[in-house]
Amino acid sequence: MPSNSSPPLHPTREREKALMSNSPSPIRVLVWGENRHEKIEPHVAEIYPDGMHTTIAAGISENLGDRAKVSTTTLDEPEHGLTEEVLADTDVLVWWGHAAHGEVADEVVDRVHQHVLSGMGLIVLHSAHWSKIFGKLMGTTCTLRWRSEQDRELVWTVDATHPITEGVPNPIIIDQQEMYGETFDIPAPDELIFISSFSGGEVFRSGCTFRRGNGKIFFFSPGDQDYPVYHHKDVRRVIANGVAWAVNDRPRRIPTLLRYDTNDFFNGHGYTGPIAD
Repeated sequence: MPSNSSPPLHPTREREKALMSNSPSPIRVLVWGENRHEKIEPHVAEIYPDGMHTTIAAGISENLGDRAKVSTTTLDEPEHGLTEEVLADTDVLVWWGHAAHGEVADEVVDRVHQHVLSGMGLIVLHSAHWSKIFGKLMGTTCTLRWRSEQDRELVWTVDATHPITEGVPNPIIIDQQEMYGETFDIPAPDELIFISSFSGGEVFRSGCTFRRGNGKIFFFSPGDQDYPVYHHKDVRRVIANGVAWAVNDRPRRIPTLLRYDTNDFFNGHGYTGPIAD
């Protein structure tokens, strides 16, 4: 059983060599799913018989092909499938949760948080806006307005030059979807890529990027357990594009406070606090 402490973070030796080479290895993608609705609600199991996490993973694989090595894990795995060893071997983590945010152990959230700060990419999907990890990274409530009444959603591209929009129509038309509306209590995004409009006239910042420490974060709202949105080819393309964008091509390392002597610009020294023991 791995320790819950936070040792120095770094990629495996093989990955470090690959990042320095001209032929990088495939993106190591882990899709994390709560996997509760699919087990207890027959209509959800009919839409996603193998679980939403599997459907999301399949969409990434079909779009990125050999560029990605995609695996999945779920809430009920030991340590939620997010051990130190697993996260150290993950380039991009994709997160979907809804009904059981509170069941995610705080020590696992802290572990994921440290890996994002060190450079692991994070894709936050739909109702994961209220996950512990997204709230911890945003520092706000991440609340919004919502309604589940089979609204039509139009996902409008507002930054057509961004790589996450590559190959995506403008707008993406989703015939039936849960409505998410403003105000969405998040910090101002680093980049606003998509906004959505709904049948009732609401609008929502549905595709946003953030950077925290050395990590890249992409929030994308389309997708719900009650609707087959993760089978939609354009939604799958956006998620795959987000994965490709979120990769950090430098060796993973968490930002560290170091002391530098005068005229020594290159050799920092460890620092523990203003009062010596």
